[in-house]
Amino acid sequence: MSAIVGLIPLALSTDRVWWMPSNGALHGLAIDRLMWWNLAVLSALFLLAHILLIAALFRSRPLKQRHSDDQREEESRDRRRKVSDKLWKSELILLFALTLLYTWMAISAQRLWATIRYQGAAPQALQVEVTGEQFQWYFRYPGADAAFGLTRPELINAPAGNPLGLDRTDPHSTDDIVSSTLVLPAGREVDLDLRSIDVIHGFFIPGMRLKQNAVPGMPMHVHFTPSTPGDYSILCSQVCGLGHARMQTHLRVVSNEEYLTWLASHAPKPVEGATR
Repeated sequence: MSAIVGLIPLALSTDRVWWMPSNGALHGLAIDRLMWWNLAVLSALFLLAHILLIAALFRSRPLKQRHSDDQREEESRDRRRKVSDKLWKSELILLFALTLLYTWMAISAQRLWATIRYQGAAPQALQVEVTGEQFQWYFRYPGADAAFGLTRPELINAPAGNPLGLDRTDPHSTDDIVSSTLVLPAGREVDLDLRSIDVIHGFFIPGMRLKQNAVPGMPMHVHFTPSTPGDYSILCSQVCGLGHARMQTHLRVVSNEEYLTWLASHAPKPVEGATR
């Protein structure tokens, strides 16, 4: 038991949970530490409970005597009373400590949740619109005008190259970039505007410790800062239909120079007669 407790500080000092993907977001380390605290305490309590159960099963009990001595019986009662008092105090201290610990974890988790969902992103944050549709993720970036163009449901036509229904007659839509891969610069905050065209989808990036539902008719915002360049899987965490398992893509976190190069290479070409 002491060995398990001694491993807790070592576990909490690590930057990665061994059975989870590498963390690539600034807020991910705090989430991993909270998870370590929770798992370490639960594991210690699990072991302690089973040790007590096994000890109770194999505890040797003296045979009862029909004519027991009154003095021995009184001494036995006193001994049990002292042990009960010690156990009661120990249980009370342990319960109080666990209450404080889990209160701290609940408050910390709520603050983390609110920070990336209910507090607004910085004004200079990168704006990206995320749209879920059976069974594909689409990512829209504003062009040089830094404004998203209009979309119309009747214009949605994925085979024709317009999966989001962009109205190309709107000046703000002419430079919008639509991609099936999310590409972000490292070290810059990004504000995601999550939407769904058909059913509820779960936007889930394990490597960014980020998960948020995309609900039809209810735009949801979540912001975070990717910190480590690399490729990260993007999944759908809600069963959205028969092709749910295929609803996967990936996030590429690159340097700012690579990101600007990618934007330039994916910028739509001007179309004649695209203005009103």
